[in-house]
Amino acid sequence: MDNVSIVRSFILTGLNETNNYRIALFTFTLLYYCMIWFFNLTIIMIIILDKNLHEPMYILLCSFCINSLYGTAGFYPKFIFDLLSSSHVISYEACLLQAFVMYSSACSDLSILAVMAYDRYLAICRPLHYHSFMTKSRLSKMVCFSWITPLCIFSINIVMTSRLRLCTTNMKKILCVNWIIIKLACPDTNTFLNNIIAYFTIFLYVSHGFFVIWTYMHLIKTSVRSKDDRVKFMQTCVPHLASLTAFVSIIVTDFMSMRFGSTDLPQSLQNFISIEFLLIPPVLNPLIYGFKLTKIRHRILGFVHVRRK
Repeated sequence: MDNVSIVRSFILTGLNETNNYRIALFTFTLLYYCMIWFFNLTIIMIIILDKNLHEPMYILLCSFCINSLYGTAGFYPKFIFDLLSSSHVISYEACLLQAFVMYSSACSDLSILAVMAYDRYLAICRPLHYHSFMTKSRLSKMVCFSWITPLCIFSINIVMTSRLRLCTTNMKKILCVNWIIIKLACPDTNTFLNNIIAYFTIFLYVSHGFFVIWTYMHLIKTSVRSKDDRVKFMQTCVPHLASLTAFVSIIVTDFMSMRFGSTDLPQSLQNFISIEFLLIPPVLNPLIYGFKLTKIRHRILGFVHVRRK
């Protein structure tokens, strides 16, 4: 029984500073979560209902928005409930589930962005081979890869974490993070395998980043050669590049703060850094793609025009 946790719940002490403005924060968070659902669901339904948008780029975008709803569902309902509660306690099992959902979603985002980059590479750099390679079957496999791989990796992460014997219940966060749970392990607990899996995960998704850089080197090199390719690049790659830049910047900031950040930072700033990836991308992505991708913008404007009539 040495490897069985003796902790059955955690206290999220990061919420202690919200007591003075709890109602205002509750109202803002609820409205913001509704906005996330509205923006992402709008993009999803437009793509599903319009057969002209059943193309690889839009199917990947649909998967991207679905993943945003999946990831934010792991945080916002619990956070909203905590804002109305006097005790900020989460059960051990719920904490592991929350960590699994949010970080499998974050890694799935990066996988989808990598597949999107490859799709744009084929469309611009290899246009003659695009339709023969990006078949429905191959696209389905890529989408499944971007979902199943993070789910499998983080299942292993969570199973390994669940075997640790924990001695502390206070978590100085407003959400559960797998790495923080590992740091709560008793001093005599062996976390070597957890560290190995964590660094493997980091290596795998850093390699995704290098793959995206490789594709954009070729995309930029090809786009400068002709006006048509430049137009195609500006219309379809700029939204992807903006989304990717924002996401990677946020994830790197969160990682650096979690691993090397100072505990002297104000708790409110630590809280903001830890949930940036749940605040900015879920709203920014549908707005970027909705305004920049011509076909989706036209569908939205057409719907608004019909409603006004």
